[in-house]
Amino acid sequence: MPAETHVEQQPLGPEEVFSLLRERLAEILEIDEADITREARFRDDLDADSLALIELVEIIEAELGERTVGFSIDDEDLAELHVVGEAVDYVVARLAVAGGGS
Repeated sequence: MPAETHVEQQPLGPEEVFSLLRERLAEILEIDEADITREARFRDDLDADSLALIELVEIIEAELGERTVGFSIDDEDLAELHVVGEAVDYVVARLAVAGGGS
């Protein structure tokens, strides 16, 4: 059976998105996943600079773009996301828009 791209899958919920963001952010920042909570601030708590956040966005767009056609993160919105939980909520909302959900 040939591999398919953009296979119809269940939408990711907040916990799945948080898990994905936490895993990728831990890899980028080379820190323990346990240090990344929904309340953690990117710059103040995690020492994530703008380059690390851009790398995170690129990885998330690539991974979720395979899952949800039309998923993207607006560069202008990135400056407004200061806390991991805000990023989770933002990604969940963008997935709903890209996937045609509410």
